[in-house]
Amino acid sequence: MKASFFDQNFNEINAQFLEHNLHPSGASLLYNWHYKLKQFEPCKTDLALKTQSFLRENYDFTLPKIVVAKESEDRTVKFLFELHDGKRVETVLIPFIGKYSVCLSTQVGCAMKCSFCFTGTQGLTRHLTTSEIIGQYLGAWDWLRTHRPSELKIPNIVFMGQGEPLHNFDAVKKACEIFLTEEGMCLGSRRITVSTAGYLPGLLRWKDEMPQVNIALSLHSPFEEKRNKLIPINQRYPLHEIVEVLDQIPMRKKQFVTYEYLLIDHYNDFEEDAHATGELLKSRRALLNLIPFNPFPGSEFKRPSFERVEAFKKITESYKVPSMIRGTKGDDILAACGQLNTK
Repeated sequence: MKASFFDQNFNEINAQFLEHNLHPSGASLLYNWHYKLKQFEPCKTDLALKTQSFLRENYDFTLPKIVVAKESEDRTVKFLFELHDGKRVETVLIPFIGKYSVCLSTQVGCAMKCSFCFTGTQGLTRHLTTSEIIGQYLGAWDWLRTHRPSELKIPNIVFMGQGEPLHNFDAVKKACEIFLTEEGMCLGSRRITVSTAGYLPGLLRWKDEMPQVNIALSLHSPFEEKRNKLIPINQRYPLHEIVEVLDQIPMRKKQFVTYEYLLIDHYNDFEEDAHATGELLKSRRALLNLIPFNPFPGSEFKRPSFERVEAFKKITESYKVPSMIRGTKGDDILAACGQLNTK
């Protein structure tokens, strides 16, 4: 079985070329062709016939296919990608003023069973490969190139789609390496954010293994009992242990840990919740993202009023915690935070 080209980081491709006595410029040419120029057909330009033959015999250049693209009223686009085995994942292209972000999935389904998340209701089918993660980004970029060419810019990346990214640590790590590679996409590390519900085995590997990209924690409550209901793995990996590990991750100047807080009406949006959150984060390099809950079919929770969200923000900011309210994008097509599901 051929290996996927898009599963290989630059060093692996380069080593293959050296091992088979191929011209050493080949790895750079391939990375430039597929990642900088975003070409999907196998490269032939400036490659020796021997190299082209090696590529045909050893590498598969197939990527996931977009089978559905839905556009919301706010111009958010939700893609349904089909994978090589017929499994499917959703990916979201999110517009902002002058830029885009791509929200990538890392698993078919998810094992975390978070009660606020539609993905959690479908369970985990399997991890995605690096090529399937990379393919979502390239596919979304290609759609943008075709359908909105006047807005074509390199999108930022958020690993906040279906799945727990740190549960699929190796594939996510390699995808980040490929996104950052100078010979390829050459994205800045500040433009990539990996989100986690608090999967401690992955977090413990972060400091020594993960490239220096941004990290976000799904906080959702400073109280263990409430967080246990929202994020069941909190019972195994409690918040205080997670925060201790986050505190040990080296930060660049002006870099913060983003704490995501999903505000649920009359559950975790009370004044006591806001004060406890402020106390938790006031002495940390933290940015608090407040996200009004996005309803999905069968959910027991409701979105809070704008007034309750603003009141929560006012309290956390009184603790000198930088806080912002994340606007809802794509909820009319179930593309907003927590609404992805392919079951």
